[in-house]
Amino acid sequence: MSVTKERDVLRSEISGFCKKLILSQRAVELCVAEATPRQEEFLHRVLSEEMDNRERSKRSRLMNRAGFPVYKTLEGYERQGVKLPASLQWSDLTDALFIQAKRNLVLYGPVGTGKTHLATAVGVRACELGMAVKFYTVADLVMRLSEAKRGGTLERLSKDIGRTDLLILDEWGYVPVDREGSQLLFRVIADSYESRSLVITTNLEFSKWGSVFTDDQMAAAMIDRLAHHGHLLVFEGESYRMKHALMKQR
Repeated sequence: MSVTKERDVLRSEISGFCKKLILSQRAVELCVAEATPRQEEFLHRVLSEEMDNRERSKRSRLMNRAGFPVYKTLEGYERQGVKLPASLQWSDLTDALFIQAKRNLVLYGPVGTGKTHLATAVGVRACELGMAVKFYTVADLVMRLSEAKRGGTLERLSKDIGRTDLLILDEWGYVPVDREGSQLLFRVIADSYESRSLVITTNLEFSKWGSVFTDDQMAAAMIDRLAHHGHLLVFEGESYRMKHALMKQR
C-alpha cells in the first residue's frame, strides 16, 4: 500500500473515532492541512486508546448495574444437559442474537441443572457486547415493585427496567406471589412484550403457573406473551450441586 493510501486509511479511521466520540471533524481537516505522518499516527493512537478505555468503562458500568449474583461465563459450560428447540442455535446465545431480535427464553428443568448459570452467562455476554441487562430473582423483583408502589416510585423503577435490552428473572415460581405482586409482575411482562428480551428460569411447568400467581387468566396472559416470541430450553440430568456435594462424597 502506498504512503498516500495508508494516510487515507488512517484519516478515515480518525474520522470514525471522532464520530463515535462525538467530536467534530476538525481533527481530520487539520491532518489534511498541517499534520505530518507521525503526528497523524499519534493522533490515531490517542483516539483509539480513548475509544478502548470508554468501551471498557461502559462494560464495567453495565456489569455493575446488571446485579448478577455471581460472575458466570459461557466458557466451559456443559451443554449436553440442555435441549435447545430446533428454532434456536447456541450461536443465538453466545452472540446475543436472540436479544437483538427481542426474543424470550424460558429455561425449564429441575433444581441445580444449570439454569441460573446459563442465564447469568448469557447476561454477562450481553454486557460485554454493550447491552443493558438487569438480573432479579422473581421474589426480589416483586418485593422491589411492591415497595416502589407504596413509596410512590413505581414509575421510576419501571422506567429503569424499561431501559434494559435483557431482563433476567430467576427462580420463577419458586415462591408464591400474592395478587398485588402478580399484577405488578404482569405489568413488567406486558411492558417487555416486543420491547426487550426476557430470560426466565423455572422448575415449574406452565400448567402450574396459575397456582403460584393466584390467577389462571393472568398466568395464561403471561405465558401467551412469553411464548409468542419465545423459546423453551429444557434442562435434564442430576443436580450439579448434589453431584458434587461434600455430604454425598462422605
